[in-house]
Amino acid sequence: MTIKGKAYIAGIYEHPTRHAPDKSTPQLHAEVAKGALADAGLTIRDVDGYFCSGDAPGILNSLVMADYLGLNKLKHFDSTDVGGSSYIAHVGHAAEAIAAGKCSIALITLAGKPRTEKPPVRPGGPEIAFEAALGGGPVNTYAMCAMRHMHEYGTTSAQLAWVKVAASHHAQHNELAFLRKVVTVDDVVNSPMISDPLHRDDCCVVTDGGGAIIVTTPEIARSLKRPLVQVIGHGESQKGQYGGKDIDLTHSGAVRSGPAAFAEAGVAHKDIKYASIYDSFTITVVMQLEDLGFCKKGDGGKFVSDGNLISGIGKLPFNTDGGGMCNNHPINRGGITKVIEAVRQLRGEAHPKVQVPNCDIALAHGTGGSLGIRHGSATCILERV
Repeated sequence: MTIKGKAYIAGIYEHPTRHAPDKSTPQLHAEVAKGALADAGLTIRDVDGYFCSGDAPGILNSLVMADYLGLNKLKHFDSTDVGGSSYIAHVGHAAEAIAAGKCSIALITLAGKPRTEKPPVRPGGPEIAFEAALGGGPVNTYAMCAMRHMHEYGTTSAQLAWVKVAASHHAQHNELAFLRKVVTVDDVVNSPMISDPLHRDDCCVVTDGGGAIIVTTPEIARSLKRPLVQVIGHGESQKGQYGGKDIDLTHSGAVRSGPAAFAEAGVAHKDIKYASIYDSFTITVVMQLEDLGFCKKGDGGKFVSDGNLISGIGKLPFNTDGGGMCNNHPINRGGITKVIEAVRQLRGEAHPKVQVPNCDIALAHGTGGSLGIRHGSATCILERV
């Protein structure tokens, strides 16, 4: 079974807040759900499929949130949690469920308050008893990948900095972006070192907020009189150490999720007008661009330093809302914002200063977990109809 053309994204919404001390996480879920449904021209009573992840309170995730939101007509639900790739995976899962007839209007919500509250502790993997004492955390595990990439391919801190530079060029036009100041390569490499070789400006922002997406059937989408965006390709994969048999820190699961999405969509890299790439750290973007096939392995540093990610200048405009680098990164599953901005581009609703001309095919990709070590990747390709 293919999902190509069998599911459409009919509604999107990104919460305007970046700091929400006066709101609860479930309240943010409810507000983004309301926003996406209004964008689609639907109501909560129309929803028969619901998707969320580990950002939802409670161990039952989708069941708890479905009850809170008043979703009493559900025929399908999904609480898949694969970190930053969760919500890109959910778009694919919703499309699959719709194609299989399991539901007809799927609601996907994300919300989190990492800026206001300490995120809940998540259970560790099987090796946690051995690894915890070594102090491995997000920044230093990603820094290991960056250091190895530099060793293998000669990548430099100045090249990585171009990811932040490109994001800041876009964020200046986004009035809701957490950081709107345009930065230079010197600004990035002279910002405080957090974990060698990653500087503070190599890291994403930490914000409260959230987002929501409505996925539905082609028939319903056409009846809503909204711009038509169809899901034409999806791929997922995982990357692990496999008991020490795969310790290459310089590649991600995108080497498999990307080709799967391209094959299902039936498009080539040259067809992609815009790309939303999950940007927890600058090295994340460089490695994913390589693994998705937009440049050769090891050439990612040169690709981004040539300005290729900047809208109006480069070959592959990316994260035109400012991305996680500058705009919004609610909880560590912020990949939903990647799909939202991709849909904006396809609808022609991005800011005029960053809108990609004739944007008809876009890619959204995310990775969750520890880049190069243990993580999941998900890729979606979307098309304007």
